[in-house]
Amino acid sequence: MRDAPNVMKCVQLEKGINILKKNETIAVLDFGSQYSQLIARRIRECNVYSRIAPYNISAEELKKENLDGIILSGGPASVYSKDAPICDPEIYNLGIPILGICYGLQITMKTMGQEVARSDAREYGKAELTMTSECKLFDGIDKSLTVWMSHGDKVLSIPEGFEPVAKTDNTEFAAVQSIENQIYGIQFHPEVVHTEMGTEIIKNFCHGICGCIGNWTMASFIEQSISEIRNTVGDNKVVLGLSGGVDSSVAAALLHKAIGSQLTSIFVDTLMRKNEGERVRELFERNFNLNLTYVHAEERFLERLDSVTDPERKRKIIGHEFIEVFQEAANEIKEVKFLAQGTTYPDVIESVPIGGNPSSMIKSHHNVGGLPEKMNLKLIEPLSRLFKDEVREVGKQLGLPDEIVMRQPFPGPGLAVRILGPITKEALFVLREADSIVVDEMKKADLYYTTWQSFAVLLPIKTVGVMGDERTYENVVALRVVDSMDGMTADWVRIPYDLMATISNRIINEVNGVNRVVYDLTSKPPGTIEWE
Repeated sequence: MRDAPNVMKCVQLEKGINILKKNETIAVLDFGSQYSQLIARRIRECNVYSRIAPYNISAEELKKENLDGIILSGGPASVYSKDAPICDPEIYNLGIPILGICYGLQITMKTMGQEVARSDAREYGKAELTMTSECKLFDGIDKSLTVWMSHGDKVLSIPEGFEPVAKTDNTEFAAVQSIENQIYGIQFHPEVVHTEMGTEIIKNFCHGICGCIGNWTMASFIEQSISEIRNTVGDNKVVLGLSGGVDSSVAAALLHKAIGSQLTSIFVDTLMRKNEGERVRELFERNFNLNLTYVHAEERFLERLDSVTDPERKRKIIGHEFIEVFQEAANEIKEVKFLAQGTTYPDVIESVPIGGNPSSMIKSHHNVGGLPEKMNLKLIEPLSRLFKDEVREVGKQLGLPDEIVMRQPFPGPGLAVRILGPITKEALFVLREADSIVVDEMKKADLYYTTWQSFAVLLPIKTVGVMGDERTYENVVALRVVDSMDGMTADWVRIPYDLMATISNRIINEVNGVNRVVYDLTSKPPGTIEWE
């Protein structure tokens, strides 16, 4: 086993700052797998830094990074497809450990001249894996375990110098290795929870094969980031758009710890939830002693949104107006040189086309690229290498309360996308009151912090009801509670009936203008989490 590197590396962040650190790094080459982010997160759970790179990155570029290892992800393509993604074959000559997962194993074998073919019996779902030889990937793991398969092709032969180390009933080469070349391949997915001991397999690769000791921690990240922020900013001033969400709040706390009064955060109070603006102001201005410019702009947004019902028009109007309000506030701060944003690693990943193909980009993101360009400020994104769980851990270590750190995702356009139809003061009041009841009861039931999102939606319809022996004709509120890992997919939560009843009764009894509550039973897909 080679010694783990003990050198200072400078990792360039996309659109962000450099983090100078003595780090161990494993790159994940993304062949379009839905699990690539999950692989990277599993590596980080081993306290090893990981980054996702496009499958066609050159071996020369990877060599410059002084990597400790490379993982080739799975992918939806067949290695024999016309447009099958192919990595630079020179990566196998870099002299560092490589692990191919599913498609990563298949493309490795094909690149080395071996046969990969469509399997007569495809494997999708759980399969029983049996070890046939000793392999460091499976150190400390039972000789038989359940793994998660997802493939139609399979490897039919392996090159000289390789040996099979595990099989399933359908796949002779379910795991292979070349100890001399430090190349390993597995046909199953260790990163998913359906694979038994999957985390241990990845840990064995990171520590046992790559020789990493595991020095990637959020404590070390904070220390290194503070040093780098100070070196980058110098004596200049920084402005940050603070929304009260997890990402911007943690970015504000980190920057404040690094440069203190040189940072000014701008909070634009738009179409927020009940008392949210004041809570953010109380926390950061009074408790954290952070320079905060508070702009109450609700009236301005309501004026621009007058009679607008189309969801996309709402978003565009709000986005444009927010930039105008933010820039006006920023212009009042003299000698600002930097704009800070709470961009996270998933934002960067999903905004970068796979293999350079713009059509493969998952989504554009308002943070990635700067906001707004005409401000002519240098961009700092101190969280742009962190996943959401890491951002939350940084926030906890910086002393932010659970109210902020564990806050559920909240849409950028605010309550505008939870009011179907025109945005009015009356509609805002009704939704704020109903939503506050949802949050209050979810917290009482200890479900708020264990679900992805729980909120109320005001529908643009009225229904007949009977209240106090009188006929009513009032609004309908929809209750939306979903669970998710990353927001890309989601399932509705089966909250207890008693909790549904309590929320419904409180909304109808305490919120004037509502006489009916319904529950949204739609998963994503086919629906979206937000209604607009």
